[in-house]
Amino acid sequence: MRLDSLADRNPRVPPQQLVAELVPPPRFSDVRFATYVPAPEHPSQAEAVAGMSAFGERVLAGPPRRRLFGRRAAPAGAPGIYLDGGFGVGKTHLLSSLFHQVVTEGGRTAAYGTFVEYTNLVGALGFLPAVEALAPHQLVCIDEFELDDPGDTVLMSRLMRELVDRGVKLAATSNTLPGALGEGRFAAQDFQREIQALAGQFAVQRVDGEDYRHRGLPAAPAPLSDADVERVATGREGATFDEFATVLAHLAEVHPSRYGAMVGSTTAVCFRDVRTVTDQMVGLRLVVLADRLYDRNIPVVASGVPFDAVFTDELINGGYRKKYLRAVSRLSALARDGAALA
Repeated sequence: MRLDSLADRNPRVPPQQLVAELVPPPRFSDVRFATYVPAPEHPSQAEAVAGMSAFGERVLAGPPRRRLFGRRAAPAGAPGIYLDGGFGVGKTHLLSSLFHQVVTEGGRTAAYGTFVEYTNLVGALGFLPAVEALAPHQLVCIDEFELDDPGDTVLMSRLMRELVDRGVKLAATSNTLPGALGEGRFAAQDFQREIQALAGQFAVQRVDGEDYRHRGLPAAPAPLSDADVERVATGREGATFDEFATVLAHLAEVHPSRYGAMVGSTTAVCFRDVRTVTDQMVGLRLVVLADRLYDRNIPVVASGVPFDAVFTDELINGGYRKKYLRAVSRLSALARDGAALA
């Protein structure tokens, strides 16, 4: 029997679908501020809940009322809020909760996507059509905010200025303070105007804590045998089965904006012979795939090296360290789910 394969999938996503899908992923469809449990030893977590909730109330209150002669009162506070903290402290949970506060509970409109989804949206629609598509929203949420190249820096700086000028509120999460975006990745000092313009849009809310995915759990489960991986793939409807190296090669042929569609109907991803990634571009594509799998609660069943050894020390300790650590954390969590299937 021929098993379904990720490497056979190359979906085409219409631009209008990209806009319609700007909502929190399935893993975070039911989260709320009330379901976030702050750790008592990290007071910033409770402060983040209060700060995000208060920002949501500002969004729901709408723009300041006009004064006499048609002038508006000066808006209170920065037009955006920015959650800065390590991976696994619940930033995506809080950002999704803000979206639900505004949309599900408040009846307003908002867009929610990762940083790469917004840059891909601009690439698919064009800059001005993307602005027009986002401007009617009261809130635009940007998860995993990061600047990997100068083009993204200029693009996102301009996009957010346009949205703020039209009264849109912004909320973002990242592992890096806004003024330090791009450090270690390109000549950030040459783009300080754009970076500082981005930083000026946000009030920063710090979130401290340990990665909740690792609390009381081993860093990564032991890999399964090839036979066990194939057995799960054969016995689970909707599962895919691939050589790890084949999938990594296939990712270069699929735009990252389509990785979500590529894995969307999958019930488990089965990889045979996971190997350590040494190439930066291959590693960054795997980071995006890991995010999309994690968003959709898709278990990963794998043989080969454990996921805490999937990136070389050189990659882990380079300019994209926080991205790789997040991917290791998420892949390890999904691999624990996959081991339970076996």
